[in-house]
Amino acid sequence: MDKFVIVFIDDILIYSKTKEEHEVHLKLILELLQEHKLYDKFSKCKLWLEEVRFLGHVVNKEGIHIDPNKIKVVKNWKAPITPSKIHQFLGLAGYYRRFIKNFSRIAQPLTLLTQKDKKFDWGEQQKRAFQTLKDALCSSPILALLDGSDDFVVYCDTLGQGLGCIL
Repeated sequence: MDKFVIVFIDDILIYSKTKEEHEVHLKLILELLQEHKLYDKFSKCKLWLEEVRFLGHVVNKEGIHIDPNKIKVVKNWKAPITPSKIHQFLGLAGYYRRFIKNFSRIAQPLTLLTQKDKKFDWGEQQKRAFQTLKDALCSSPILALLDGSDDFVVYCDTLGQGLGCIL
C-alpha cells in the first residue's frame, strides 16, 4: 500500500497513475478504513482531484511543488539575526531540502551559527547562504514524478564510513 497512499495523522492521500488504478486504490482504502471502523465525514473528503495541497506541497501530474503560500513566506523572510531565528529559517528550509541541490553545503555557514559556544558573527558567507537558500526555494522547483515504465539502475559506492547511491 505504500505505493499509492500516504497517511499523516488524520490526513490520507491516495494517488494513482490512471483513473482505473485510482478507482481500485480508493475502494481498497475505503474498505480498509471501514474494516477497522475508521470513519470520516464524507463532506471532508475530496475525491478525484488532479491537483492537491498536502503537507506544504502541491502535487499534480507535473510533479511535486512547494506550496506557493510557503514560497510567499520565504520571500518575505528577513535575514535572521539570532541563533533561534536561524533555527526557524533552517527548519522551514530543511523541510524542503529535497528541492535544493547541495542543501547541507549551502546551509553550513548558517548551521555553524546555531552551535552553543559559537560566537554569532553574521557575515558575507551567512548572507550569501541565506539568500541562496531563499532564491532556491522561491524559484518554484518541481520534483518530477518518474513514469516507472523503464527499469531503474542504482549505482552505489561505499566507504568505511558511508554509502552513496545514484538513481
